[in-house]
Amino acid sequence: MSPQAVLAPLELDEPIVMTPQPMWALRALVLWEHRRMLARVTIIAFVVSLAIAFLIPKEYKSIASIMPPEPQNSTTMMLAALTARQPGLGALGGLASGLLGAHSSGALFVDLLRSGTVSDHLIDRFSLQRVYHKRYRIDTARHLAHLTKISEDKKSGVITISVEDTDRVRARNLAQGYLDELNKLVNRTNTSAAHRERVFIEQRLHAVQQSLEEAELELSRFSSRSSAVDIKEQTRAMVDVGARVQAELLVEQSGLQSLRQIYGDGNVRVREAQARIAALQAELAKMTGASEPPGTEKSDNPGDAAAASGGVGELYPPLKQLPGLAVPYTDLYRRVRVQETVFELLTQQYEMARLEEARDIPAISVIDPPGIPEKKAFPPRLLLTLLLTFLTFAGASTLILVRERWAALSADDPRRILAAHILPVVHRHVRSITAIRRGDA
Repeated sequence: MSPQAVLAPLELDEPIVMTPQPMWALRALVLWEHRRMLARVTIIAFVVSLAIAFLIPKEYKSIASIMPPEPQNSTTMMLAALTARQPGLGALGGLASGLLGAHSSGALFVDLLRSGTVSDHLIDRFSLQRVYHKRYRIDTARHLAHLTKISEDKKSGVITISVEDTDRVRARNLAQGYLDELNKLVNRTNTSAAHRERVFIEQRLHAVQQSLEEAELELSRFSSRSSAVDIKEQTRAMVDVGARVQAELLVEQSGLQSLRQIYGDGNVRVREAQARIAALQAELAKMTGASEPPGTEKSDNPGDAAAASGGVGELYPPLKQLPGLAVPYTDLYRRVRVQETVFELLTQQYEMARLEEARDIPAISVIDPPGIPEKKAFPPRLLLTLLLTFLTFAGASTLILVRERWAALSADDPRRILAAHILPVVHRHVRSITAIRRGDA
């Protein structure tokens, strides 16, 4: 039976209304016709995606959390309390606290962690140019910044540092390196009044120490040259010894007179007494400095005079030279004592300034120290495999639908005509560019 015979009765009753088919059904039909090719492409894409997912190196993430110090500004604390009591002043209180630096410490620490100084030190410390296979330091710094995430919680102020690396131990060391470099940078850039005071006292302490050493050296040279160790004690000792020698001399002289009256001048005992008297007189003259060795010249320097009259290696300077030695010795001794006192006072002030500086340095509280990660952070192999497989399936399906749509166009369709004009030109340009490249090669 022909189609006209089937449709003839219907034409007598009422016209036929053709219901348009839904587009999704037509597209699904086209894909179903190419199901075998889509299945092959999907299987190949799954295998390739799985291989790619396992070829991507593992990356481990180490995380550290720190809490910056709270501001100690009393005005800021008062505004914060006022804002808490008056809800309507929230915006004004936030603006005032921002102007006074209430929430600037966290942002400051984040900027310090992202600074070039920290990244340069980390690059040198862990040889990251060799690890990342970068020729230039700027590329290494950019790669390190890409692997590092530094964020601040606006409510709590906690700063989180996360570092990713293919080596789990190096990831932990890099996170810890950020904390170490932050501490060093904060200590080095501290410009508080206590820090300036400590630096000034330290410089003054070095200068006073040098002056003290010079004064002590000059006093020791003077004491060695003049045998003047302690003028007061030496004078007292010389007076006592001189009085004893003088008393012995008087006793010997009285005994000599008695011996002369009894035995005469030629007796042996008289000559012995005379010899003892001469020795005592020589010792007394030597102690008092009354006699000088022949052929010596007087010197204006008391130390030289004492050395000339007393001789080298004498225990005490002559008693006659002690008054002249007292003035330079007292002056040198006073200089030493003054420098010692100043040095002791500066040492105490220096220790106090160091303690005050330690209080002023912002203390970084580590909440969570970085640890060695146990699980990888990237790549998610199953998700990556499924995603690449789905994208390949979607691309293949789109390509099939586009091809079928293009084949359904008529020859006089404007789109076909436009493509017929554009494609030869593009093909010609591509061939010319390829030929030029081959010629250059």
